[in-house]
Amino acid sequence: MTASTQQANHIEPTELEIDEQIYDLYDEYCHSEMTRREFLDRASTIAVVGASGLAMAQALLPRYASAQMISFTDKRIKATYIDYDSPGGTSGEMRGYLVQPTSDGPHPAVLVIHENRGLNPYIEDVARRFAAEGFLALAPDGLSPVGGYPGNDDDGKVLQKSLDQTKLKQDMQNSAALVKSHSASTGKLGAVGFCWGGGTVNHLAVTMGSDLSAGVPYYGAAAKTDAVANIKASLMIQSAEDDKRINAMWPDFETALKAANIDYERHLYPNTRHGFHNNSTPRYNEEAAKLSWERTVSFFKDRLA
Repeated sequence: MTASTQQANHIEPTELEIDEQIYDLYDEYCHSEMTRREFLDRASTIAVVGASGLAMAQALLPRYASAQMISFTDKRIKATYIDYDSPGGTSGEMRGYLVQPTSDGPHPAVLVIHENRGLNPYIEDVARRFAAEGFLALAPDGLSPVGGYPGNDDDGKVLQKSLDQTKLKQDMQNSAALVKSHSASTGKLGAVGFCWGGGTVNHLAVTMGSDLSAGVPYYGAAAKTDAVANIKASLMIQSAEDDKRINAMWPDFETALKAANIDYERHLYPNTRHGFHNNSTPRYNEEAAKLSWERTVSFFKDRLA
């Protein structure tokens, strides 16, 4: 087994220059109980050069329609919503977005895990991107037992925070088992997740053992170090350079991965922030997102072969 820490080539900042204070406030907004109104009100009081703090804050809010990369009518894929049992989860039932390639199968399976706000359009689009690459993709909606993604991230964030996190993670594990055993699956399973979903990929790696072949956590919370030895999956850890909260967990996580001889690699992308893959907001870094995506697809094609 091998361990490596790698860095992408130098990446230029995004064209839209947003003040550091606004980015920090947005990160707090995304990961706390702060409402959109509070976020915008606080941003409006921040003095910045070149534009108002309020204008910068508004620019950071997601624009999902313009961010779509793969249409649900794309001829390479077939997308549908499915309902399935989820024993031990929030309600015992789950709903997810299943996207299959139209090419002959079976196909390696990938679980696509959303951020801390439910199954929003960005994550659905990521599932379609995987199917277009030849994977059977399932993006579960952790909010489906309480009515589903509510159509906006603010309400979704509040809903997800209100759930029992142990049961919510069980819903993700049940979803992983479902797509792994699907008739269109080869039986090889990978998992990718973003933010909360990245942390959940690490959680699944320690709980699913050999049932998970590969995991790609994007800027996700590290697994508990005393459980890292349970990991059997290969990991590709995608990290943003400017992500203090998540990166502070890395040294202990890396020590545990090395001690347990886990097959892993880490990519740290310069001039990027938490959320750099999400192309619906200016946190998006096109070069880093493209490079990380190419690495992820290649990693899954290799490990799920």
